[in-house]
Amino acid sequence: MSNQKKGRSISRRSVLLGAAAGVVAAPVGAFGIQAFPTVPVGYDLSDFPICRTSGDAVLTGAPRKLKLSWNANSVCSVQVPVAVDYEFFRKQNLDVELVNFSGSTDQLLEAIATGKSDVGVGMALRWLKPLEQGFDVKIVAGTHGGCLRAIAPTTSEISKVTDLKGKVVAIDDQAGPGKNFFSIQLAKAGIDPATEVDWKQYPGNLVRLAVEKGEAQAALASDPLAHAFLKDGEFKEIGSNLDGIYRNVSCCIVGVRGSLIRDEPLVARAVTQALLDAAEFSSNNPEKAAMSFLPYAPKIVTEEDIRALIKYHTHDHHPVGPQLKSELKLYADDLKAVSVIKRSTDTTKFADKIYADVFRV
Repeated sequence: MSNQKKGRSISRRSVLLGAAAGVVAAPVGAFGIQAFPTVPVGYDLSDFPICRTSGDAVLTGAPRKLKLSWNANSVCSVQVPVAVDYEFFRKQNLDVELVNFSGSTDQLLEAIATGKSDVGVGMALRWLKPLEQGFDVKIVAGTHGGCLRAIAPTTSEISKVTDLKGKVVAIDDQAGPGKNFFSIQLAKAGIDPATEVDWKQYPGNLVRLAVEKGEAQAALASDPLAHAFLKDGEFKEIGSNLDGIYRNVSCCIVGVRGSLIRDEPLVARAVTQALLDAAEFSSNNPEKAAMSFLPYAPKIVTEEDIRALIKYHTHDHHPVGPQLKSELKLYADDLKAVSVIKRSTDTTKFADKIYADVFRV
């Protein structure tokens, strides 16, 4: 287990282990109205279902068809192919069509809001600004933490994020989650990310090359590319979104069409449940989860890389309900500090507006 996971105060895994010793009831509101049943001795926790509600209702009739949009190259979304391969969607009586979406976040959220898709997975720090514009999409769960990294040459004097002051940093997106996250960390350290760092944009697979060519002194990347860039020892990690308080915060999220939640709440709950079960399964079974994602991985990424990343990311951290809302407020406050979210935004009301607790049905 990584140091990041060891440092977490209460992991989902530890809660499940506690349930195996007796009966553990989640506090009402912590994960919705939910409780864990007694688990028999010897029960395989890798298949243990999570977030069950009192009086579970199962969808009946023909499987409900849904479209789920995702970025198939992103290992952050490993729970999606896992949910297909290990039939977590089927167990919820869902027939889910996967749509590999490569457009902008605004286009993705518009597709979900207008019914061209029903569900999407993505990154909180990429979604919150577009959601401020009023798309009818609700965030219903987090899936894990980790996946954003800042890197620099091993021989560089740059050893921490604050060393980026006065440097040229290669990035793949001026409005991306990587730039947003590390801009927040710079601002918290008293460094103006808008004026004291020169952000230079490149295609994602070329940010390391930009540093090697001397066009930048450091780079930001997301996994699995970030992990691949670090493998040969020529580059080092100088920061990640598992540092500090963020080790207990999910970076990747599930969004559901608002009208689906209002009109078919049990369907919205079912697809959320399937993805959460797949995330927990991935945490407990990294080898199996890696095999599910391997067909979608970039060519430079191996099965061993994927296993390592699933272990590194906190797939046992997947909040819903009030805990999720508190994490969204944290991100909104952070984004206000770097003028991504409007200064006038009431972040408590904003977080309440963009999230839904689908387990209170």
